[in-house]
Amino acid sequence: MRTIYILLFSVVFTFLFTQCETGRTTTQGMSVTGKVGEILVVCDQAIWDSPIQETLDSQLVRYILPYLPDVPTFNLTHRTPKHFTEGVKRFRNTLFLKIDPNYTGEYGKIEKRNDVWAKGQLVIDVIGKDYNQLIETCRKGLGKVHDEFDDASWRRLMNNFKRNKGTSTNKAIQNNFGIDIVLPSRSKLVTKRPNFYRVEFPDASRPIEFVGVSEDVGAIFSGVMIYQYEYKDSSQFEFKELLMARDTMLRYNAPSEVEGMYMGTQYNEIVYPEGNPISSIYKVQGYEMRGMFVFTGRQKFGTGGAFWAFHFVHPKRNKLICISGYVDAPATTTWTHAIREVEAVLRSVKLVE
Repeated sequence: MRTIYILLFSVVFTFLFTQCETGRTTTQGMSVTGKVGEILVVCDQAIWDSPIQETLDSQLVRYILPYLPDVPTFNLTHRTPKHFTEGVKRFRNTLFLKIDPNYTGEYGKIEKRNDVWAKGQLVIDVIGKDYNQLIETCRKGLGKVHDEFDDASWRRLMNNFKRNKGTSTNKAIQNNFGIDIVLPSRSKLVTKRPNFYRVEFPDASRPIEFVGVSEDVGAIFSGVMIYQYEYKDSSQFEFKELLMARDTMLRYNAPSEVEGMYMGTQYNEIVYPEGNPISSIYKVQGYEMRGMFVFTGRQKFGTGGAFWAFHFVHPKRNKLICISGYVDAPATTTWTHAIREVEAVLRSVKLVE
């Protein structure tokens, strides 16, 4: 069944959610299309060419910090209603901007629809009785719209990865760390030590040893590293302590092909690591950290990329565990999809014992 959620502005522009059921969905067997980091905006050309586009850019094209080059959560693609009707309707993230003269509400409204033309599709309608009401609704509500698309993006990947559970890699992680995570199909366990595993995602064709090696244009190398150490007290979750532990673990477990060099953390103020408390979908409480890595040592630096890590405690094993995803890609290639895959893995953490 297709589910519709209606979000209405109150006097203070907060969202109220209601739910209703409609007729039978026609999405059986249909898959979403479009890029992971893309929102299709369907509206008249006059609306698209108006100042409303500045609001769309500021509210929806947000960047995942502190990465360099910039990694947007979404890029926007425009279609007119006629173009959309005559073309493919299965874009995973679709936003309609509509002016409806028959709408009589004091405030504009935002409707959220799931699985409209394809399984896993999220469609959001922003409706106003005139242009002024439409743009005001966008200014007040697109932040929440962004969050809805953002949440759907990593959940969609997570659900796809769940189909691959039960592999030897999953079982090895469960046995060694007492956790369960989802992984992309054909992920490989390439480093296996008592307190350190590295899993390479399928697009990778060689180990993460980039110093002195020319890369193919457009190639993206990504995966996750999992490490653990004894948990003593909450002071270990102080930001500097987490960074020190990270650098120590990587120094001894993530060497480059050049002797004496290893993966380290970039501390330049432009890309200085940042983080905040989060929890996985299974209520595992912890602290996430995002930043840039670089191969360092021997008084020189090599290539590097982005990392996104999740730290948490396994209470039954008394271990502080970190899952740190990495992405290495040329500056000319978008990182959004690869970063989203890492995020989906981090959000999936579940304690199994």
